[in-house]
Amino acid sequence: MNMKSVLAASTAVMLAAPAMANPTAEVLHWWTSGGEARSVAVLQEQFAAEGGTWTDMPVAGGGGDAAMTALRARVLSGNAPTAVQLKGPAIQEWYEETGLADIGTVAEENGWDDVLPAQIAEHMKCEGQWCAAPVNVHRVNWIWGNKQILDEHGIEMPTTWEEFNAAAETLQAAGVTPLAHGGQSWQDATVFETVVLGLGGPEFFQQALVDLDPEALTSDTMKAVFDQMRVIRGHVDPNFSGRDWNLATAMVMNGEAAFQVMGDWAKGEFLAAGKEPGVDFVCAPTPGEGFLYNVDSFAFFELSGQDAQDGQALLASLIMGPEFQHTFNLNKGSIPARTDVALDDFDDCAKQSNADMTADAESGSLLPSYAHGMALRGAQAGAITDVVTAHFNSDMSSDDAVQQLADAVANAM
Repeated sequence: MNMKSVLAASTAVMLAAPAMANPTAEVLHWWTSGGEARSVAVLQEQFAAEGGTWTDMPVAGGGGDAAMTALRARVLSGNAPTAVQLKGPAIQEWYEETGLADIGTVAEENGWDDVLPAQIAEHMKCEGQWCAAPVNVHRVNWIWGNKQILDEHGIEMPTTWEEFNAAAETLQAAGVTPLAHGGQSWQDATVFETVVLGLGGPEFFQQALVDLDPEALTSDTMKAVFDQMRVIRGHVDPNFSGRDWNLATAMVMNGEAAFQVMGDWAKGEFLAAGKEPGVDFVCAPTPGEGFLYNVDSFAFFELSGQDAQDGQALLASLIMGPEFQHTFNLNKGSIPARTDVALDDFDDCAKQSNADMTADAESGSLLPSYAHGMALRGAQAGAITDVVTAHFNSDMSSDDAVQQLADAVANAM
């Protein structure tokens, strides 16, 4: 048995022990905007109510890049946090690099396998053992609209990218910014992957952004995607560079722009500001078919010290508890990862998201978001995003973009 296995086994035994009086948790995350901060506060309150001591480590930056830099510095200095917001293949990458704590005892005692979609559960396991706990399921491919602006100009939520382009031209002619966008690489990637899904369909998305098929990456369909991205670039305001995503959401909220393409964490911002779906704002899947998911989760590093290990066990149990999943996701804009949480209190956007997730899981069109770290390892995802952002911020042709895309992916393999 290697050292990683010895550490994992000893951690599992300690996690299985009865909880001590003072579970502690130092939690690194990037939930710093209004709706997100409200959501993580719920977890802090529940942890404290169970006698735990929580040390908050928020690192601003919606895509989590800054948080990952902070995490690497902590781990390299031998001072890993108790729990960290991690997701997708990054969980397995950290497991391979440093090892992660085995939380299987908590998972088995609470029947996680019975209440999680199989595809979501698989992301939470490292070589078959539970090493992370899912908080929610976000749908990435949403488009949000300011209802008053759309009504005023007689515009329906677009169901094709052609309809979006026509609406954008109408809005621009009337002096309204069509699309609120923040010029950050992860936001560019978010829009890009929704266009890939919308123009290519679920099978093409799988081939291009999950399987990294060179033929798909250089196809006429991918050229059409970059053509559409060039059109979209013409429909954002000139001050978009560097804008945080929640400030773009505020533009839609305040009537400064008509649309935003963003995951349903944007809805958390609307709700935190007291806005009502169907009254102040409207939601629709981005044009096309399929469901791109982004699952927030916490992974647990192997730590010595009973207080920290008890903190990990308590935190894992609370994260997957039905009460937290209900309350947290009401605030966050997402839907529970657990399939047995009643959605009576949730809004129509969330109910549509849940229904679509179930249907798309059955049809094979439930797909991991590349832009939000669910589909690819970091180097591969970064290579794609670099090309997408370079294209968005230059006059690069679509022909050049697809060639650069294929070359970048090949170099990152």
